[in-house]
Amino acid sequence: MAADLKTCEITLPLGKVKGMKRKTIYDDEYFSFEKLPFGKPPIGELRFKAPQPAEPWNGTLDCTQFAEKPVQKGFLTGIIEGVEDCLYLNVYSKQLKSEKPLPVMVYIYGGAFTIGEATRVLYSPDYFMAKDVVLVTLNYRVDCLGFLSLKDPSLNVPGNAGLKDQVLALKWVKQYISHFNGDENNITVFGESAGGCSTHYMMCTEQTRGLFHKAIPMSGTVHNYWSNTEPADFAYRLAKHHGYKGENNDANILKYLQGVPPLELINHSLLTVEDRRNGLLYPFGPTIEPYVTEDCVVPKLQVEMAREAWSNEIPAMLGGTSFEGLFMYPALSANFKAMDSLPKDPLRVVPYEIRVENTEEKNLEYSKKIIETYFGKATPNSELMSNFMDYYSYKIFWHGFHRALHSRLTYGKAPTYFYRFDFDSPDFNLYRKKFCGDNVTKGVAHADDLCYLFLNSEAWKLDKSSPEYRTIQRMIGIWTSFATTSNPNCQEISEVNWLPSTKEQAQLVLNISSDVKIIDLPEREKLKVWDIMYKPESLY
Repeated sequence: MAADLKTCEITLPLGKVKGMKRKTIYDDEYFSFEKLPFGKPPIGELRFKAPQPAEPWNGTLDCTQFAEKPVQKGFLTGIIEGVEDCLYLNVYSKQLKSEKPLPVMVYIYGGAFTIGEATRVLYSPDYFMAKDVVLVTLNYRVDCLGFLSLKDPSLNVPGNAGLKDQVLALKWVKQYISHFNGDENNITVFGESAGGCSTHYMMCTEQTRGLFHKAIPMSGTVHNYWSNTEPADFAYRLAKHHGYKGENNDANILKYLQGVPPLELINHSLLTVEDRRNGLLYPFGPTIEPYVTEDCVVPKLQVEMAREAWSNEIPAMLGGTSFEGLFMYPALSANFKAMDSLPKDPLRVVPYEIRVENTEEKNLEYSKKIIETYFGKATPNSELMSNFMDYYSYKIFWHGFHRALHSRLTYGKAPTYFYRFDFDSPDFNLYRKKFCGDNVTKGVAHADDLCYLFLNSEAWKLDKSSPEYRTIQRMIGIWTSFATTSNPNCQEISEVNWLPSTKEQAQLVLNISSDVKIIDLPEREKLKVWDIMYKPESLY
């Protein structure tokens, strides 16, 4: 393989870069430029802080191999790896010369703001490179390195450094993508899970106004409760965990934490039983910044940001998978006791943000309704694990998507296309396999849609007559058509006419299964149970 790889050079205002011509698994050729620096290495004094733009370089930068992942601790594996010097992006261009520059698609990875990587191991551009587009994947800092927040304004660590990395990468793309035959006036941002939520943050912050022209938040939005993490005393807990003996003083904590080696720093488990009971998935994530700086991304409540977002004027596509909650299988199967104890502690099914606003009596009423919705007359217990996963599909995922859709329909002027990914494959839904092993053989899990957009190292070349291959064609058709023309209708789904959602018929959704149909959202009735708990002004 290596012998026939041709290298190619491009001169950017920052310096020369050397990329290479690659071939996809289906033999499409494309140009690959990896590990392009968009920010200075966020090390030393810059650790935890907003990123600074990369500086020009001399000579030719070798951009033939992707960067190492940011420092992180694997969720399921516990493996600690990565490097702090991680602010790089990759550009994959179908062609470097064409009559018109190509539409640009910028992808932001997920991973609960705790893990993630812009590598070909997880996000190879092969399927996209069947089309005339430029695909960009980018790294951003995760976990405490990306989301530590301190209140003391003199320290300049208000939090959200990882989101600020994304903003800086988008500025880089806007400025330089034309050198790769990308159209800087036709940029789509998309991302999945924490990357979908990040995409929605990019749609809602003033920092990105005008940097892109449409967006696709997948399986994550700022209306999902986990889009906001109260900083609490996590910085102090982290410092103590690493041997700090002083008081809870921001300046001392920062100094101490900047001295801990990165791979050590990331090795923590700070959540208490009570944190988990309150639905916290991680200690470090996006947060409302305690004071406003010139690069502030989240100045106020997420629901308010979405209402006033500049992106209410640009087209969007949003949705999720039909059994998102399968993602909870590893956590639930490791803790049967928690499921069995629910009847003794029914309040914990009520979202924390609702619980703190209401009386115990009101919360008990809500919890009764939720338990009835997901368990019927049965007493919740560990034998009903599937019911628990169904509950989590709504609590962690679908209710947020539903709120985001209604926010756009209420305050937006531009079209919003709503989809539901429901294609089940016995062996190609690789994320279900990752979460559930062979214990669950059906269901479309959180992130299973990614298997039909990106080649990853677990996937293989499919028979072109297979339903899996046809689903890749459809997904790539929809995503690239939307990126090209702002309309997702394309020849790959010519059997339907998918219209933007309306307030009157908000229940209509494009269901992408073994066939593609417009249907009434199957989740609709259960979503009403969640709506009841929120005050109208805090719903969207």
